[in-house]
Amino acid sequence: MLYTYSYSSPLGELTLAANGQALTGLWFVGQKYYADTLKGDHEEKFLPIFDQTFGWLDVYFSGKEPDFMPPLALNGSPFQMAVWEILKGIPYGRTMTYGEIAAKVAGQRGIAKMSARAVGGAVGHNPASIIVPCHRVVGADGSLTGYAGGIDRKVELLKLEKAI
Repeated sequence: MLYTYSYSSPLGELTLAANGQALTGLWFVGQKYYADTLKGDHEEKFLPIFDQTFGWLDVYFSGKEPDFMPPLALNGSPFQMAVWEILKGIPYGRTMTYGEIAAKVAGQRGIAKMSARAVGGAVGHNPASIIVPCHRVVGADGSLTGYAGGIDRKVELLKLEKAI
């Protein structure tokens, strides 16, 4: 069984999803791929994992870097999981390009190169927005491209972190 709950952020309403023990999704309401991994039956119910996530989001939206991570249980292809793991390693207040992520994935797989476009697809389908910081991924020239939650929100998140 999956559970959901809402959080009111300064940038709009968020929907959180969990399996009871760990967070499985976090989306801005109405964003591209909204609740993409939330299939089947689910029930709105406040759980301890949501309380932990609210705490993380409260610290984050206060302009500080949270010093803890709620437990995550993300579901995706092995490629997506590899990309999302790299996203989790992008430091607060910093950015990384799609090409840099592609090079990391290629290195992990022992291949010469990986498509930055394929990385972009995995980044766009990140099911745990903000916590898995896909907003920290930028174009090769530093341009603020592609964010499922909307470019305006990406800009605000990066400003909050003083990354731009």
